[in-house]
Amino acid sequence: MLSVTALLSLTDVRALVPCALLLGACAAPPMPPPAVPGCGHNPECKSARVCEQDHCADLRPSPEAPPPSPEPLPELPPRGLAPAPMFRMDPQHTGRSPYRAPTRAPHEAWRFQTGGAIFSSPAVAEDGTVIFGAHDRSVYALSADGTLRWTFQTGDLVWTGPALGPGVVYVGSDDDHLYALDLQDGSLRWKVRPGSCRRAVGIGPEAARCDIDQITVGPDGTIYTGGDGIYALRPDGTLRWRFQPPQRTHCAAAPALGPDGTVYAGCQDDTLYALGEGGVRRWEFRAQDDLDSTPAIGPDGTIYVGSDDRRLYALDPAGKLRFAVLTEGPVRASPAIGPNGQIYVGSYDGLLYAVRPDGSVAWTFRCADRIHGSPLIDAQGLIVFGAQDDRLYALYPDGRLAWSVLLDGDVDSTPALAPDGTLYVGADDRALHALRVPVEPRQRARAF
Repeated sequence: MLSVTALLSLTDVRALVPCALLLGACAAPPMPPPAVPGCGHNPECKSARVCEQDHCADLRPSPEAPPPSPEPLPELPPRGLAPAPMFRMDPQHTGRSPYRAPTRAPHEAWRFQTGGAIFSSPAVAEDGTVIFGAHDRSVYALSADGTLRWTFQTGDLVWTGPALGPGVVYVGSDDDHLYALDLQDGSLRWKVRPGSCRRAVGIGPEAARCDIDQITVGPDGTIYTGGDGIYALRPDGTLRWRFQPPQRTHCAAAPALGPDGTVYAGCQDDTLYALGEGGVRRWEFRAQDDLDSTPAIGPDGTIYVGSDDRRLYALDPAGKLRFAVLTEGPVRASPAIGPNGQIYVGSYDGLLYAVRPDGSVAWTFRCADRIHGSPLIDAQGLIVFGAQDDRLYALYPDGRLAWSVLLDGDVDSTPALAPDGTLYVGADDRALHALRVPVEPRQRARAF
């Protein structure tokens, strides 16, 4: 009998009319409307969302109706005291913050210029320190007012979002090393090179296979990361266990932790691995292309993950496919889990998808270019994400635009949210941006 994956591989994905019969609840969203003739491509409208009537129409917040009352959010998984302790917020990678983001367009409070594009998602420590990496090979720590506290130089590009432990910052680099830095002054506590690649830097598969990308810190302090395999390290940098995929491949996505401690990690051999105690493989799920998306784990243990095969997958804790949502581009963004289990994820087709727990698409929102960064969900259910049309967006839970802010480069970084509502996000303009709503004079006077 053919597996579900085999059936998918034998079927033209655009013609999956009987998909529900195969998958139970596979949903294919409607094709986006074509651009108006004479308008050119959507990416040409760098400061607009869509091309309308032969010109680029400015994005405007949805008018008239007040924002909908947010539905109650399910209980957040346990997390540290830091406002944004790691990429996707918690070991389950829900993307949810307990703080409120602005509901009207924020202004740039400050920006910090670096020497390279910023793909890294910032971490925010308990004292307000903002830590991030850049493609100038450096890790930066800034005070909440944007002043530099310290910087640390690695041997190659830093793509990863830092992860925080007690008084320590963990960050990876394309020089194949995982670094542990002191949070207060940036001094090196230790570094390890867990992989076995012959070349640590440069271009080509052998130079990239052992790159240390995203990092997850578990409740017991264990550090999980990828490279030429999947690694679990103790807080002192010593190896707890390693899982080696059967093929020589790179595992770039951050491992996610299930409620029972299972580790889920995707690799560029098209496979999602579920690992038990000691890194023993429990099961694997094979997609039809690379898995660079970081998995997100729902409260019931459902695993959500995107793939370069243009799908968002939902798997049960045993690895059985629950549904697959087809998009029109690779899904490299990581899913976020919002109110009542609704899933939000961006695609390279320029759409943000809202997917119900049964796999049906609730709505989509179109940007003017690809979406690589992952959504942040605030305490009210507001969805904040960036796109390669140089904009940071905020949407209400029903898909209406709350606001958008134009920056000076692609926004591939996932935003981080501070308790005072400040959003921190990096961009290809080589700057970290701090965005907040200015305090009105009357409010300021009342505060004093």
